[in-house]
Amino acid sequence: MGYKHLTFDKDTTFLVTGAAGFIGSNLCEAILDMGYKVVGLDNLSTGKKENLSDFSDNPLFSFIEGDIRDLDTCMKVCEGIDYVLHQAAWGSVPRSLEHPLLYEEINIKGTLNMLEAARQNKVKRFVYASSSSVYGDEPTLPKKEGREGNLLSPYAVTKRVNEEYAKQYSMHYGLETVGLRYFNVFGKRQDPNGPYAAVIPKFIYKLLNDEQPVIYGDGEQSRDFTYVENAVEANLKACYTPNQVSGKTYNIAYGDRITLNQVYKLLNQQMKKFISPRYDSERLGDIKHSNANIKKSIEDLNYNPSWNFNKGLSYSVIHFKAYDSK
Repeated sequence: MGYKHLTFDKDTTFLVTGAAGFIGSNLCEAILDMGYKVVGLDNLSTGKKENLSDFSDNPLFSFIEGDIRDLDTCMKVCEGIDYVLHQAAWGSVPRSLEHPLLYEEINIKGTLNMLEAARQNKVKRFVYASSSSVYGDEPTLPKKEGREGNLLSPYAVTKRVNEEYAKQYSMHYGLETVGLRYFNVFGKRQDPNGPYAAVIPKFIYKLLNDEQPVIYGDGEQSRDFTYVENAVEANLKACYTPNQVSGKTYNIAYGDRITLNQVYKLLNQQMKKFISPRYDSERLGDIKHSNANIKKSIEDLNYNPSWNFNKGLSYSVIHFKAYDSK
């Protein structure tokens, strides 16, 4: 169960890109707690320095403010690195529809720069964040690797291109790559603010402040919400498993689904609130249902997600209450 039993060579050094972001900061914290060195890279465009505050004074941690769009920066940060955990990207389907050129620059060119830098610095393995958005309009549930549909947003395009480039680097250059298709990851340090904030932290934040949240569509759209500790486990196990996984991509989820209406009802119960949501029109590019088949990740990565939705939601409420009281 979990990842804390995994052991790497004592001098192993991990590079986490997007280190000041939500998933990146959780990865940094977990690896440092295991006693390994971490180099964090972030340009702070969406990440926040405060996400690093719990471990910024750890002697095993070093932070570099820099941009993955700059190849020289990527080359520098990959020096002496054993494993790259590449989380740096701009998320949000709606925002990608507004800024497709920016998404091309950051998510595609930035990832290609990181792949090249990892190759030239002989990194042992390059693990990168992909997304369930690559399944597009493929209607079959649960979603299974190798059965993808038409892409529905520029964001989804960037993630699919990342997967193809990673496959090329594995095939032609010998760089071991593993792609992780995250399904709606949520948890501590996730930003609740702004027009592109994820739905769970936004719900919690609104309820904490006795405000009415917006649900886009009828609320019956369903998601395979995945607590962040499961994503951390997947990243570390993707570094640890034999090289037969190189060039492949894996669904990272809990393997269940719940509607937004059900999520909101549970939060009201947990937080003892009685606030009705406001419904608005559906957002462009959003898929109706998302649910992952995680058999391949269980078999190949020994992935065994131990945080179910209810447990993760309870911990998220505790975190955001503490965050809100500061």
